[in-house]
Amino acid sequence: MRSVIVVALLLSVAGCASPPKQTRNACAIFEQRDGLFNNWRRAAEKTEREYGVPVPILMATIYTESGFRHNAKPPRKKLLGFIPWKRASTAYGYSQALDGTWDSYQKQTGRWGARRTNFADAVQFIGWYHQQSHIKNGIAYNDPYNLYLAYHSGHVGYSRGAYRGRPEALRGAKRFTDITYTYARQLRDCP
Repeated sequence: MRSVIVVALLLSVAGCASPPKQTRNACAIFEQRDGLFNNWRRAAEKTEREYGVPVPILMATIYTESGFRHNAKPPRKKLLGFIPWKRASTAYGYSQALDGTWDSYQKQTGRWGARRTNFADAVQFIGWYHQQSHIKNGIAYNDPYNLYLAYHSGHVGYSRGAYRGRPEALRGAKRFTDITYTYARQLRDCP
């Protein structure tokens, strides 16, 4: 009996390691991740209550940053065009939080055990970060375009307008806004 329980636990945890199959459908994502040990919807709604950031924006951040891959990292640069070298940044996990930003989050919130590869921890970080964008840069919680630009450029970079000369940031903000509105429409009809 004990081995059956262990196998069931391992299978449930292993299922959480792979990204959801339908990442453009918020209802399907939550349906796939509504389990005994892992409930993404509950984690996202808790974050919305704590930080005031709507669930569609939280989910769109993860979609845009990591595609719901728990261990996402930026690609490696190539030395001499073919030798794998260093990564472009320390971004990691669902939220693609940088090492220094993650450290600041842990210090300010006291969540020392939080991991970037854990959905509930990552969504809490995202809520905290967007709240900081609201406090530091005056961005409304329902403004996905500018929340993304602040997430992408950092709070200081956003206040300086660093994103203006970066077409990839502007394209990312547009894609982020589109998926936010898609998720919002879907979540209104979810059971």
